[in-house]
Amino acid sequence: MLLFVCDLLCDYNAVLYRWNIYDRNALNYFIIVCEILFFMSSQKEINFKIVCPDNFILIKRQRLLLSFLSSLEVKYAAMLHYKNHPADFINDWMMTYDPRSQPAMLPFSIWERQKEYIKWLQERYIRKEDGLVEKCRDVGATYLSMAFSIWLFLFHEGSKVSFGSRKEALVDRVGDPDSIFEKGRILLRYLPKIFLPKGFEIDKSCTFMKFINHSNNATITGEAGDNIGRGGRSSIYFKDESAYYERPLLIESALSMNSDVKIDLSTPNGIGNPFYDKRHGGRIPVFVFDWRDDPRKSLIWYEHQKDTLDPIIVAQEIDRDYFTSVENICVVNEYLQATIDFEMEGLDGGEVVGGLDVADEGGDENCLFIRKGTKQIHLSYWKEGNTGQSARKAAFICKEHSCKTLMYDNIGVGAGVKSEYSNEEYKWLTAIGVNTGKEPTLGEYCPGKKNADMFYNLKAQLWWLLRRRIERTYEHRNKLKIYQPDELMSLQNDKQMINELCRPKYEIRAGGKIIMESKEKMRARGIKSPNRADSCILCYAYPLVLPREIRFRSV
Repeated sequence: MLLFVCDLLCDYNAVLYRWNIYDRNALNYFIIVCEILFFMSSQKEINFKIVCPDNFILIKRQRLLLSFLSSLEVKYAAMLHYKNHPADFINDWMMTYDPRSQPAMLPFSIWERQKEYIKWLQERYIRKEDGLVEKCRDVGATYLSMAFSIWLFLFHEGSKVSFGSRKEALVDRVGDPDSIFEKGRILLRYLPKIFLPKGFEIDKSCTFMKFINHSNNATITGEAGDNIGRGGRSSIYFKDESAYYERPLLIESALSMNSDVKIDLSTPNGIGNPFYDKRHGGRIPVFVFDWRDDPRKSLIWYEHQKDTLDPIIVAQEIDRDYFTSVENICVVNEYLQATIDFEMEGLDGGEVVGGLDVADEGGDENCLFIRKGTKQIHLSYWKEGNTGQSARKAAFICKEHSCKTLMYDNIGVGAGVKSEYSNEEYKWLTAIGVNTGKEPTLGEYCPGKKNADMFYNLKAQLWWLLRRRIERTYEHRNKLKIYQPDELMSLQNDKQMINELCRPKYEIRAGGKIIMESKEKMRARGIKSPNRADSCILCYAYPLVLPREIRFRSV
């Protein structure tokens, strides 16, 4: 390797080039560089501080810059083009910093999905509409968002871009390239001078949490904490890592009138937050950055991450999984997906059983889940009617599906169900009341460990047994193990029921007993009562919960 260093001995930055002298194109490289350096020695408009890797990208940039400087017409046409094409400007002229690379300063050579993201941002800006970015780790979404903001800052008069995050250090910490505004300083510092405002100086124009373009009155500002959005109106507002805000509703309120374009950027952080609700609400455009979109990443890279990182981190920051990204979720979404529309001979070979969860609050649903064998065949849900009316409706639906065994929750409003089904007209229906707050069933969960030692109550036992049934289905479908049909299950693709099954958490109490999260705690997380999931749990409680729990049995 021949290291060629040219110090121009001027007040503008030195240029460092590196190449392989054994390359057949080395001589051409040398001629090009000499040509550029000769021209640069008389051009004080050029401000390049770069380290050139062994490729043509920076040489191409410098040749393009020479054409701008040699012709005002070319320069004007280029500026007009870049004003409307931010992805081209970023790709042609910006530099990025990656300490894992040598050299650390690299051309911002954006890949296809990143170009699509810039175009998507431009569309949101033009249409004046909100958007959400669901991303995995290390795809450059924040860097790209700042690069887009720099483009607005340079080319669009009077634009005001704002960034907000939960901590001040994440927004701006001078000298820390992980902070948003230091990324912006890097982007501006390595731009050629012809693109910068007249008299622009990084130290004076890019202060703490504020960039000012005095030539066109454009600004980029930053905020942190619970008060983001209270600093005045913005052309576009980026909410970085918005799934992790401590008081998201307070921030949502503050930002409601701040900007017509609010962009939420984040990796998933569970389901009990506004980011999740927006992502799956279907009301705003969503842009997804998957690790597979990144040409730098491969299956080998992914397997290495799984081997070296905590499973929660992998789920949250790489797989973008909202359910397994939360610790102590009872039913893992990845496993649950294996049960959806699962087909296997013998799954529907047993009797027809129903599970009824009666609403105990005005806004809750009544839900009826019916299976044949271990395969779901029906799901009904309704809000209207009192307990007696719901019991009668459930019995009618059961009769339609030849269901003669019905499990129901007999806690609270369940007493009304018992009263209704005690009438003579329902003698064809075996109704089994289940009190999930009682102790677990007798017997052993596994050799040497009783159910009473494993579970705090029957509710925990029923959830855990469903969890195990789901896991077995996953193992069977992926040919990890072989199970019999009565050990498996098949669910219909009801999105809300699937989501509800993945929401409840579990805890390990003193003594090692498992207890499920209460509905009160779920409501505190912003999660409604999982009525559809409860009806499913009750349905699969049969035949575990049998005559001991029956208070009447009409055959």
